[in-house]
Amino acid sequence: MSRHPATRNPGALRHRPDCLSSADRHNVDRVRPLAFLGALVMACSSLAAHAGAPRDGDVFTNPAGSRSWPSPDVTLPFFARKTWTSLVGRDGAAPRVPYDRAAMLENPSLTWIGHSTLLVRMDGVTFLTDPIFSERASPVSFAGPKRLVPPGVPLDALPPIDFVTLSHDHYDHTDLASIEVLARHGARFVAGLEMGDLVRAAGGDVVELDWGESVQMGAVQVHCVPAQHFSGRSVVGNGRRLWAGWVVEGPTRRFYHAGDTGYFDGFRALRERFGQIDVAALPIGAYEPAAIMRFVHLDPEEAVRAALDLGARHTVAMHWGTFDLTDEPPDEPPRRFRAAAEAAHLGPDRAWVLAVGETRRW
Repeated sequence: MSRHPATRNPGALRHRPDCLSSADRHNVDRVRPLAFLGALVMACSSLAAHAGAPRDGDVFTNPAGSRSWPSPDVTLPFFARKTWTSLVGRDGAAPRVPYDRAAMLENPSLTWIGHSTLLVRMDGVTFLTDPIFSERASPVSFAGPKRLVPPGVPLDALPPIDFVTLSHDHYDHTDLASIEVLARHGARFVAGLEMGDLVRAAGGDVVELDWGESVQMGAVQVHCVPAQHFSGRSVVGNGRRLWAGWVVEGPTRRFYHAGDTGYFDGFRALRERFGQIDVAALPIGAYEPAAIMRFVHLDPEEAVRAALDLGARHTVAMHWGTFDLTDEPPDEPPRRFRAAAEAAHLGPDRAWVLAVGETRRW
């Protein structure tokens, strides 16, 4: 497993007191307790910043605890409804526009490919988030949630990709077929702890990070940050791979991809740690029934609250209109998001609802 530790300050070099004059040695003796205290404070601050995701044995957990499941009279009808809609389909796909290659290659720029997949260019690097180009978000090709709208940019039309972030292991965020193609073209992957087995199985080179850790990718630093969600690709083994959000910090820009998350106090914590985020990509769909989804997914109004907590200059809505995952109409999330944003005095210049394939400068 390729594991990069949290970025840490190297610390100052120490002078040897036996090489100093008696007067200088006296000054060193006076300064040493203060230096020790300062080092202790720095060490404690570093430990607090890089405490990592909580665990219960070998299972990752959320700081707020576990999601409480409703009774079978809620869950069983929901799964039955989604099995049916995956077979017959529903209307409500996100609108799609032809991609503009010249705009897509601008730096900085952001292109919505669909769902949580964004092509981002900033500070000289090009990266993808949670790439899924497959027809279904499913372990099999013949069943499961089917794509409502084609990818905004085909895989073979992408520019060279420097790296890819993966937020968690669910099929609509970690698509092995897409990872395999990107790996063949030289893209590197950054993911949470224990995600490496999936990426390596698809032929990819992966850096695994804990919450609070970071890795340098060209001119930018990629920070692994908390999210409130869960993981698992089957009915067993849930929680053994870490879920996360990502802050990509460069010399001139900061970009945040929330992955999948419920509303939690981590958004305010990110603002305190990183300052203003230039673009925050926040999920706005997959929220009904609330009894099942509220703890792990934002609804549109909560996404606006998160944007305000972050103090983001711009917020781009994602995780809607591409796969029909939950009960709300697929085209409802952007309407509610726009209304909540306007009520919060976030106009269209700050709260973005893009068409699939659309590019924005930022």
